[in-house]
Amino acid sequence: MLSLNARLQPMHRAELEDAFDEVAETLGLGARVTGGGTLMAPDGEVERCDIEIELDDYSRELAEKVADVVQEMLAPKGSEVILPDDEGSFPFGSHEGLGLYLNGSDLPAEVYASCDSNHVHDECERLLGEEGMIHSYWQGPTETALYMYGRSYEEMLARLSGFIAEYPLCQKCRVVRLA
Repeated sequence: MLSLNARLQPMHRAELEDAFDEVAETLGLGARVTGGGTLMAPDGEVERCDIEIELDDYSRELAEKVADVVQEMLAPKGSEVILPDDEGSFPFGSHEGLGLYLNGSDLPAEVYASCDSNHVHDECERLLGEEGMIHSYWQGPTETALYMYGRSYEEMLARLSGFIAEYPLCQKCRVVRLA
């Protein structure tokens, strides 16, 4: 099983699972996704997710190959491979995460009327370029979060800082290091 330190809604986790299955089949890896789960905080925000993977050969070598494949897709720091039959676990992952939490309740009404969170999403994707991407989001009772993962939290933040400072909907937002 893979325990990913990634805040992915079930539908976004499923996209990762499907992509893994395609690559594993192409490589003849002898591994396939059999299920998954999402750990939720009491307020409904995703904390992390699991992907259950069946292996043809339950060796550490194959588990490491699986981790290498997932690492190329999305494996934030703090993720781990959990081996079957109490054989332990090992850490993997190098992506860093940035959560941008837009304030959904404390801004002037005209900001909500004139600004669009979809614009924030699209502009963040554009500004991140090859450095990262938005992998999921969460809409809570008082804020909306965009979850971005890439090579460097600091580089992603540097690319987004000017936009965050200028766009009215980003007033009073929170930026959180996720991984």
